[in-house]
Amino acid sequence: MTLLYPGDGLVVPAGAGRTVKTPAQEVTFKVTGAHARIASTFEVVVPPGFDVGAHTHTRGEELFYVIEGELEVLAFEPTVRTRDDWRGWESATGARPVRAAPGTLILVPPGCPHAFANPTGKPARMLFQSAPPPDHERYFEELLELMDSPAGPDPAAVEALRARYDIQQLTPLRHAPLPARGSTR
Repeated sequence: MTLLYPGDGLVVPAGAGRTVKTPAQEVTFKVTGAHARIASTFEVVVPPGFDVGAHTHTRGEELFYVIEGELEVLAFEPTVRTRDDWRGWESATGARPVRAAPGTLILVPPGCPHAFANPTGKPARMLFQSAPPPDHERYFEELLELMDSPAGPDPAAVEALRARYDIQQLTPLRHAPLPARGSTR
């Protein structure tokens, strides 16, 4: 997957790329900062019950494209930021989190609260781009290492990691079955 000659393009065949896998998430690095100046690109398998938690980036821009399965997604500033669960948030214009089916694209500018969760019983798959590279590549590697711990991720370690990579966590990251809307956690 290395560019052989300056000016050449990059073709990443199906199934190619470096994959990092834990019980909480599977990320395949498709295009990295070694290949592109604009954005890193990943294929992400989101298991049932995974909730990235609402968060913002002051500098980064992200794009998500649902390939397979369904995700619940958010990309707006809510009128009230509750600390435990973003799924009930609403914007001043009435926007609410939506169920994203295959073909749904989510674009997140810097500063915009956003989140995704898999509330279904089946894995979902999405294409994810993060600009500028390579910070999200490094973040994924370190986060997946923390999440692979038998005891589960240490919240303080995850918080410190996110702070290093321009991520302000607004609601918790979770990787257990999500309760139905309206129930308590």
